[in-house]
Amino acid sequence: MENWIIRKIEKRDNAAVAQLIRAVFDELNIPKVGTAYADPYLDLMYEEYNKPQSVYYVVEKDGKVVGSAGIAPLENEADTICELQKMYFLPETRGQGIGGQLMTECLKSAKGFGFENCYLETMPFMHDAQKLYRKSGFEYIDAPMGSTGHVSCPVWMLKKL
Repeated sequence: MENWIIRKIEKRDNAAVAQLIRAVFDELNIPKVGTAYADPYLDLMYEEYNKPQSVYYVVEKDGKVVGSAGIAPLENEADTICELQKMYFLPETRGQGIGGQLMTECLKSAKGFGFENCYLETMPFMHDAQKLYRKSGFEYIDAPMGSTGHVSCPVWMLKKL
């Protein structure tokens, strides 16, 4: 875990974060339509999360952005529900416990913002991610919540904060 830094996104991170997310999509052959890949603000993540009750973190190692995740209100849902958004890691950072640390940071922020539940959407084949989500207290639910626009993500989970 040496040399890892978890910090809030800065404007200078925008390009690196967009590149990271697109790289993971390419690597895992995740559909690009109906997922985070198609989000119009992918290149403007600092601006997108520079809003009330929103935060986006990057994981930096040796000056390189190697992971990221954020919390924001879940659109078209009760204002007590937030969404864990865009949690992605480069292959070399997976399985080293940094995901758990980033998750802890995100959930702590969510609770601090006053949210009572945290929602997330993921892909069925992202088993390691789901293992982390379950370990963090997320449970599977039967239907999507809110309006994420991510119609290609068929796995939905919820956690009471």
